[in-house]
Amino acid sequence: MILWQTLRFAVGGLAANKVRSALTMLGVLIGVASVILLLAVGNGSSQAVKDSITSLGTNSLTVSAGSAFGGSRATSSVKKLTVADAKALASDGDSSAIKSVAPVVTTSGTALYGNISYSPGSIVGTYPAYFETSNQKVAQGEYFTDDDVLGSRKVAVLGATTAKQLFDTEDPVGKKIVLGGTPFTVVGVLQAKGGSGFTDPDDVVIAPLPTVQNAFTGFGPVNQILVQASSADTTSEAQAEITRVLLGTHAITDPTKADFRITNQASLLTARESTTKTFTVLLGAVAAISLLVGGIGITNIMLVTVTERTREIGIRKALGAPRAVILGQFLTESTLLSVIGAGLGVAAGIAGSHFSIVGIKPVVIPESVLGAFGIAVAIGLFFGSYPANRAASLRPIDALRHE
Repeated sequence: MILWQTLRFAVGGLAANKVRSALTMLGVLIGVASVILLLAVGNGSSQAVKDSITSLGTNSLTVSAGSAFGGSRATSSVKKLTVADAKALASDGDSSAIKSVAPVVTTSGTALYGNISYSPGSIVGTYPAYFETSNQKVAQGEYFTDDDVLGSRKVAVLGATTAKQLFDTEDPVGKKIVLGGTPFTVVGVLQAKGGSGFTDPDDVVIAPLPTVQNAFTGFGPVNQILVQASSADTTSEAQAEITRVLLGTHAITDPTKADFRITNQASLLTARESTTKTFTVLLGAVAAISLLVGGIGITNIMLVTVTERTREIGIRKALGAPRAVILGQFLTESTLLSVIGAGLGVAAGIAGSHFSIVGIKPVVIPESVLGAFGIAVAIGLFFGSYPANRAASLRPIDALRHE
């Protein structure tokens, strides 16, 4: 009964100053919603990076030119990666850990179809093994073949975004596009992978390596070599084999002077996850400041409330109200402010997570919802305790004399 009366008086006290109470709850609402949304953005970013990396396959490795040990070798003395390096890896009879190899050159250009002109994110020249190694699935048509590579045929496979930009709803397979002045026949369209918020992996044109070299880059070095290990368990073995073979083709005896680096998707995923977790924690810390500001707002409002109701406190104490009742009433009011504000903040945060933010789809962390709500309520109790204790400590005679 006493609890019910305390709650009823607290609600009445808040209702007497609706605008003030609403503004205080708004501060808590913003704090809770900020925590939920910013943590969701950080989690969404982490998930996008993870999906982007794992979409390449955890058993794929990328070989790039450049020192893996941060050496100071002159750029002119560094041997670039070549098609010969890729062929050496593919023909290595001493290793069963390497399943397939695909040299890659990347360039840019404008694609033309009829009166439509579009510049895809990248134009890739490679071998058919590229599709399996990079986990690219075909949605329409088919991949180009080894015969297309050997014959330097002018055929291309389009990413979903490029196909949409050039052909809209028209079926691209069998149609001709012009790249760099060279006509290409579209033989396939890849399944959409979806972007990570920063790049679009579907905005690509992929064609046989010799054809792209002839039309764009020349028959020089390649940008990278993609290698697919026979399984995720043999990735380390494949990496060791790649190192052994390339040290031989580059005539390097000291492994610390290697002029190439090998990126393991699994280790890259671990590093990226660690980075994004730190990023998420940082966002959460920034958002937590909003909760602190909301708590300070509760203190200020409750101090004003105590001052305005000093005579009421004096009358209640004169009529025999114990200290605990006065303390409980004002603590209940401050807690109600935080509970209602936190509840609305949870609703706002979850609703906001349904929209993309800076190109990232937020992914709500259930623990952040419960944590933000609980912390907001605790803040209401903590920051409301000082005004409540001040009200409960007033002497009846001093309270009754207050103007």
